[in-house]
Amino acid sequence: MNKTAHRIYIFILSVIVVVVLGIIVNKGYAYYKISMEERFFHPDHTTLKPSGILGHGMGIIGSLFMILGVSLYMARKRYRIFSRLGFLKHWLEFHIFLCTLGPILVLFHTSFKFGGIVAISFWSMVAVFLSGIIGRFIYIQIPRTIEGRELSLSEVRGMKGDISEKVNNSTHLDDASQKVIADSIKLKPELYHNNFLVRTFRKYNDDRKSIRNVKAVLKKNNLSKSEHSEVLRLVNNEISLNRRIERLTLMQNLFKYWHVAHLPFALVMLVIMVIHVAVTLVFGYRWIF
Repeated sequence: MNKTAHRIYIFILSVIVVVVLGIIVNKGYAYYKISMEERFFHPDHTTLKPSGILGHGMGIIGSLFMILGVSLYMARKRYRIFSRLGFLKHWLEFHIFLCTLGPILVLFHTSFKFGGIVAISFWSMVAVFLSGIIGRFIYIQIPRTIEGRELSLSEVRGMKGDISEKVNNSTHLDDASQKVIADSIKLKPELYHNNFLVRTFRKYNDDRKSIRNVKAVLKKNNLSKSEHSEVLRLVNNEISLNRRIERLTLMQNLFKYWHVAHLPFALVMLVIMVIHVAVTLVFGYRWIF
């Protein structure tokens, strides 16, 4: 899947989520906004209540989406037999899509009324969803190959090229200008701090200052638009790589801790979901079958 196809893929998945949410809100807004007592008299109550044709259906489909999202991604990640079926990051994106759409449908299935053991499953689902957002942020901070394999620190350092040579080959800058560019992409241990927020703030300010200095140097040398853009691109790439090198170990550790929190909530949600489905079947609730 090339870059354009990947963007279309992500766009389509995003549009599906937004469209489905829009349709449900448009259909049920008047019903969901009134109190529980008033809903009994609403004309859409028989279809939108948790046991109604639409409400029940949203619960079933939403649950299936979540089960599929988890099982398909875990199978692709853990079993070698599936290793050739697309890139892992694309499967992760599909996992995120199903595990975003699924909770939305389940939320509207509940009609925003939670109680008993099902409430534990619901709030576990919320915890899984929110922790998934955090996990996605941590995941993208860790450099990976195109197949999705996590890169080691030595591999990331090996990605750093000789930017000075590249700049020399594409432009004709004086020595002072080249020194400014070289200084802008150096790793600066003096900015490090034990406090992550302080360190991040220092690095952010220093990176912005470095970019301003590079822009000033390029402007002074009267480079063409294409040369100017190319040098800035190289500098931005190197600064981004420096950030990843500096926080790689931290992000790898955070990702391990994140798994410890994410998986138990997912298991609790799935176990109680199965119990909930079994109980509804025992009491004779059916959907369209």
